[in-house]
Amino acid sequence: MQNTFSTLFYPRGNDVDKNGKTPIYLRITVNGKRSEFSIKRKVLLTKWNSAAGKMNGATAEVRELNRYLDFIKNKVNKIQEKLIENEDLVTADIIKSLYLGKEIKHKMLLEIFQVHNNKIEKLVGRDFAPGTIERYKTAKKHVEDYIQLDYGLKDIPVKNVDHKFISGFEYYLKKERKCAHNTAFKYVTNFKKIIRIAFANDWINKDPFLNWKAKLKIVDREFLTKEEIQRIIEKEFRIPRLDQVKDIFIFCCFTGLAYADVKKLSKNDIVIGINGEPWIKTNRVKTNTRSNIPVLPMAQAILDKYQELPDILTGELLLPVLSNQKTNSYLKEIADACEISKNLTFHLARHTFATTITLSNGVPIESFNSHFFSFFFIAIINQSLLYAIF
Repeated sequence: MQNTFSTLFYPRGNDVDKNGKTPIYLRITVNGKRSEFSIKRKVLLTKWNSAAGKMNGATAEVRELNRYLDFIKNKVNKIQEKLIENEDLVTADIIKSLYLGKEIKHKMLLEIFQVHNNKIEKLVGRDFAPGTIERYKTAKKHVEDYIQLDYGLKDIPVKNVDHKFISGFEYYLKKERKCAHNTAFKYVTNFKKIIRIAFANDWINKDPFLNWKAKLKIVDREFLTKEEIQRIIEKEFRIPRLDQVKDIFIFCCFTGLAYADVKKLSKNDIVIGINGEPWIKTNRVKTNTRSNIPVLPMAQAILDKYQELPDILTGELLLPVLSNQKTNSYLKEIADACEISKNLTFHLARHTFATTITLSNGVPIESFNSHFFSFFFIAIINQSLLYAIF
């Protein structure tokens, strides 16, 4: 990045002493941003040449002051040149601090990341969904672990982040964390936002992501077939945690609810519709859009199964949902037990709902919004298609 740089000596006319003299200041400007300090000398305003940035006259006092001004300017110029030579960050504040002999405290990468996450967390429920802060927390942890592994440090100055660091972080995510391409891409994109914050605040003088090129790979969304869903439903698990996760997964296959939505599903979200049957009416956590979903027999059976649990009886929630991480881990065990080779994740339930439960029965994908939920489900129910599947 090409820096614009200038210096200007000027007398501060609003600070005149009893002798009519005012202090001289040096203003340093880099890329339009200024930093100023007093050079600890004073001058009569009538003696000052604003165009030249010096005193008028030829007396010994005038010559001495003008030599001192030239000395300061040369020293400041050399500091700026040295920073450019070393490819260091160049700002007016940094040049000023180096001239005054102050220690330069560089902004640290993980500190910036943590400040960002703290701000996001305070806005959860207003501007951001809970899943957003979780993704940024995970991204920060991955960056932290990468720095520890490759650099042997707890943190690094953000100015040290370059293209090599970014490429190394992406490789680390894929090799060490076993992230798929799209997952790694999303974590790097989360990290990219932190770097852009640093760039916008002049904590770095160039954007290291400028030449980083990557994009999401188009993947075929997996879903379960009717036979695979039936296999899971009929499989009996003696281990309570597996049986519980199986039920929650099947519940979402028949409702299309995402993990965050089923986790917060409460008794207030169940209402009786105009057809006299129970419906789920709730706002999605991710988009805050309204969803109206009929409680089909399979989903109702699962709700009935857990309604006598102490936590459900005394609380507002309808289902005992484990953490997302544990749920997806147990789903792998369920897939093995049911001899399903697909990558069984909680999100797969939504794709199954959208494909096997609805699209395969003639419901167009354009119907998938809260405004049309009621209409297409009534059509399906009236034709007894969902009842006939199982």
